[in-house]
Amino acid sequence: MLIGYMKAAPTTYVMQFEGGGVVREGAGLSFFYWKPSATLVSVPLSSADAPFVFNEVTRDFQAVTLQGQVTYRVSDARKLAALLDFSLSPSGRYRSDDPEKLPERLVQVAQVRARTVVQGLTLREALVSAQALEARVQEALGQAEALRALGVEVMAFSLLSIKPTPEMARALEAEAREGLQREADEAIYARRNAAVEQERRIKESELATELAVQERQRQIREAQMAADIAVEEQRSALMERWSQNEKQAADARAYGLEKTLALVRDMDWKTLMATSAGGGDPALNIALAFREMAENAERIGEVNVSPDLLHALMGPGSATAPAPVQALAPVARKPR
Repeated sequence: MLIGYMKAAPTTYVMQFEGGGVVREGAGLSFFYWKPSATLVSVPLSSADAPFVFNEVTRDFQAVTLQGQVTYRVSDARKLAALLDFSLSPSGRYRSDDPEKLPERLVQVAQVRARTVVQGLTLREALVSAQALEARVQEALGQAEALRALGVEVMAFSLLSIKPTPEMARALEAEAREGLQREADEAIYARRNAAVEQERRIKESELATELAVQERQRQIREAQMAADIAVEEQRSALMERWSQNEKQAADARAYGLEKTLALVRDMDWKTLMATSAGGGDPALNIALAFREMAENAERIGEVNVSPDLLHALMGPGSATAPAPVQALAPVARKPR
């Protein structure tokens, strides 16, 4: 068939060339064309993703692997069609592989811009600054003249991962693990120190309480001692007063006795005994008689006491008799 039919999607920009010039162009066109003389160019306008993986070196000479994708769209199909071959064969396929080279060119431009940014960062900064790195690379791609000349607009530069070499990754992991271990140890030490500090506060509180209790007990003991001292002082005062009273009473009794004895101080004891006995005690009279006999023994030659008389004197009712008898016996034997 010499007549063909073209029906493009809304996201496809189609241009029909005949005789070296553009006959019709636009997005989403539908038309018949004469195959022997017509050349069709189809440029996709929809956004597309170009994945990439490339290695770069950081400022501290450490290798990192950047993996991600570039999202782009064709903003000027005429420019792109003028630089790359997007013409279709009669079978509807592209005549060349230029459409496949477009993502490669974009990745190369992105790699150049990413290299500039990565070389200004250290390995640690690159590993933790993915968002900042994306923003800076995307800004650089937006200002790239190569992409403007192609009529391509970069919509996003996305990083899926930033990885160091396996050896460096293990070293960083070990360092980070040691750092975390140190932080864990510091947390343990801090918890222990807090426990020790709390224990110290508890001990100080207990000691303060004990000191307060001891101080209170001391005050109680002092109060008790003061009370005991006051009681003893009162008791001492009482004893002193009692002693004074007893002394005064004894002095009074002595005075009364002295006055009583003053009446009989000059009296003969015989008269006094006879007077105190009332003259009615025979035993006392006998004793007095024997006493007088004993006093006058040098004038008495011999005294005979019969057993009956001695028995009578020693019998019941004469308890006071033996004393004069015992006093008399040796005196009575003296003349002999």
